[in-house]
Amino acid sequence: MNFVEELRWRGMIHDSMPGTEEMLSKGMATAYVGIDPTADSLHIGHLVGIMMLKHFQMAGHRPLALVGGATGMIGDPSGKSEERNLLSEELLRHNQDCIKDQLLKFLDFDASIPNAAEIVNNYDWMKGFSFLGFLRDVGKHLSVNYMMAKDSVQKRLETGISFTEFTYQLVQGYDFLYLYEHKNCKLQMGGSDQWGNITTGTELIRRKTGGEAFALTCPLITKADGGKFGKTEKGNIWLDPEKTSPYAFYQFWLNCSDEDSKKYIRIYTLFSKEEVEGMEKEQDAAPHLRTLQKALAKDITIRVHGEAEYKQAVEASEILFGKGTTETLHHLDERTLLNVFEGVPQFEINKNELEAGIGLVDFLADKTDIFPSKGEARRMLKDGGVQLNKEKVSEDFTVTGNLLLNNRYILVQKGKKNYFLVKTNP
Repeated sequence: MNFVEELRWRGMIHDSMPGTEEMLSKGMATAYVGIDPTADSLHIGHLVGIMMLKHFQMAGHRPLALVGGATGMIGDPSGKSEERNLLSEELLRHNQDCIKDQLLKFLDFDASIPNAAEIVNNYDWMKGFSFLGFLRDVGKHLSVNYMMAKDSVQKRLETGISFTEFTYQLVQGYDFLYLYEHKNCKLQMGGSDQWGNITTGTELIRRKTGGEAFALTCPLITKADGGKFGKTEKGNIWLDPEKTSPYAFYQFWLNCSDEDSKKYIRIYTLFSKEEVEGMEKEQDAAPHLRTLQKALAKDITIRVHGEAEYKQAVEASEILFGKGTTETLHHLDERTLLNVFEGVPQFEINKNELEAGIGLVDFLADKTDIFPSKGEARRMLKDGGVQLNKEKVSEDFTVTGNLLLNNRYILVQKGKKNYFLVKTNP
């Protein structure tokens, strides 16, 4: 597989230095992508770079994932309008350990293969540097004029940029030099906003060693409406199930627009060109079947969370469309249940009232306001239009604690599409 050609048809190349493809054609090469460890989980914005490393390894090359323990202490000004908070070494180490676990799902770290992936931490080679040593060995090779010309610096001149962030490109440039000298790494990859930092590294390598190194960037991923990719009202879509549940993760991909899905399925999956084009034809012929969204959501949810979590997400999704059962509901953990029914009206009752039981009409019209009157509740019950936990109930039904989902909730459905969640207080 030709790595550059593979990325090109997938729409994953924004820019590359002349000679990159030729260098890669000469045999196994080493490349790295930097990951900023400012959180203890990767989010789906990081996955573009990780998929670049995945394709790189599949093409027979050796991928390095650089977790920026040192650069994370400084903060990259690229794309930022203000100074970032600095993190402690202890917190950075914790974040790095969590990120490593997530990378194992994408890259092959088996040391027995010649192009095994490796995780490196720039704190390991930066921690011994003295300030004077860094100025002498790195700073003197690049002029202030060269550094000032970078977009990441220019965009911050009006709002202000600290010396710390101004020198970030030198630290990242030294990372490339170190990996060039110690790991024979000749290519750095990243998002298009990293072009300036990456080329600082190639320039430092040229000036200090006379050697040649290369840069390749991918486009920054945005949605068709121009919105920032991976962001919801609540923030990022994380890979950590504690931050973004598998159900919410699955739903994010399932709800992508047709236009976005055509782009994302190329970037975030390993489907071949023929497979993708085949699915696109199906999508164009029958958009309502959402072929692309389902394939994308399945592939990436299984890769990140696993087969069982994917199946539960699918089952949970079907509840809202009338396919779910009482058994399905009882299988849902509390978090997924609340995710599924986020935004539906909620009512609260005291749990101890359920010990003696509550008549269904009283439950629907007095204890909650699901129905405005008992008469209306009776009429709909007579027509079979009320369900508790996805089971139809009649007027003589008694509501007890046996119904509780996760020992706390009762799901009420009025008609086909109106859901209500009744929550019990201890």
